[in-house]
Amino acid sequence: MRTIAQILKDSKTIAIVGLSNKPERASFGVAEYLQQQGYRIIPVNPAYEGQDILGERVYADLQAAADALATSGTRIDIVDCFRKSEDIPPLARDAIAIRAGCLWMQLEIENQAAADLARAAGLDVVMNHCLKIEHRALSA
Repeated sequence: MRTIAQILKDSKTIAIVGLSNKPERASFGVAEYLQQQGYRIIPVNPAYEGQDILGERVYADLQAAADALATSGTRIDIVDCFRKSEDIPPLARDAIAIRAGCLWMQLEIENQAAADLARAAGLDVVMNHCLKIEHRALSA
């Protein structure tokens, strides 16, 4: 199991599941910050499928995003979840299916069953942590 610092250092592409197009939403602020730090963000939200958020195409689900990126040889390193805790198990299964490196649940999001499933499949798991806060702390 890699540390948060190792995960952030090793990762380049982050799928933001539940990304909103509203600048006042936490998901938007985190995604914008990550872009500014050099990460490629991949928006995943069926409500905005086919639109662009922060200059990136929005996909309905992780599989569609992974398939689109595969044509350029890019893989999703982190699946960053802005969804309710009870919505995480199917996202864990999707993260496993696309061979993501890490399942990341944002602040106040925890699902032990999903975490156990992802870990058993070899993914790193982070629960109840904000990517932006963690990155800022490590960069300080």
